Amino acid sequence: MDEKMITKILGFQRSEITEHYVYLKLADSIPGSNNREVLSRIAADEKAHYEIWKDYTGRDVAPDRLKIWWYYLIAKVFGLTFGVKLMERGEENAQDNYRSVASVIPDAEKIAADEDAHEAELLKMIDEERLRYVGSIVLGLNDALVELTGALAGLTLALQNTRLVATAGLITGIAAALSMAASEYISTKSEGGMKNPVKAAIYTGIAYILTVFFLIVPYLVLEQLFICLGLAIINAVLVIFVFTFYVSVAQEIPFKRRFFEMTGLSLGVAFFSFCLGFLVRKFMNIDI
Repeated sequence: MDEKMITKILGFQRSEITEHYVYLKLADSIPGSNNREVLSRIAADEKAHYEIWKDYTGRDVAPDRLKIWWYYLIAKVFGLTFGVKLMERGEENAQDNYRSVASVIPDAEKIAADEDAHEAELLKMIDEERLRYVGSIVLGLNDALVELTGALAGLTLALQNTRLVATAGLITGIAAALSMAASEYISTKSEGGMKNPVKAAIYTGIAYILTVFFLIVPYLVLEQLFICLGLAIINAVLVIFVFTFYVSVAQEIPFKRRFFEMTGLSLGVAFFSFCLGFLVRKFMNIDI
């Protein structure tokens, strides 16, 4: 093999040993015996792949410590499902690279097939509470984004006072969050599925309230009315982007279509409410 091929394989080695330690670290940190067993087995497979590549290079390679901690922290903060599947997205590129050297190194095809099997196994293994209740979180986020973005746009033009807009938005948002949580409780209880109605209500309510506070923050710290509205809309788009990306990774659904759909809906309601606020202020002679 030439030096270029060896350098490429050394990169494969580092990737495999890094993922070995990521899976091992995650396995040691979770209580579920089934999840731990599967992660430990995959960690052992990654180490075996490393050894296969090492047979060709004759060199040891250190893992990427930063990457180990990065994926470990992501999994701890955003959940095992999200952390592992985000890493698996990187492995999809690795599989293509492995197959590109299969004509020179026959073992590369086997390693690529193992990586495919890992992904399929991971999809079946993970059972996380936060993923079971992601529908309740989506419900809270969607309603808060659509309703409150529209309400803030309308209130901004109708009231034209940042403190009044923040107060009205906060009262409206908290009341709506409690109403939405109650509705989710009743809906989940009537479905009679595996989800706990109380937990479903809590997830919905918390998602709603957190979104409310995030959208209202500009009105609490700034005085320029339309800058506050602009920042609130930017915050709404940011929330949509982050959560859509999370769901697209964790549940393997298309990102672009869902993101633009939610963004278009929120901004459309905001624009309509802004126009409504203008009409209300004009025809009802509101002057604050």
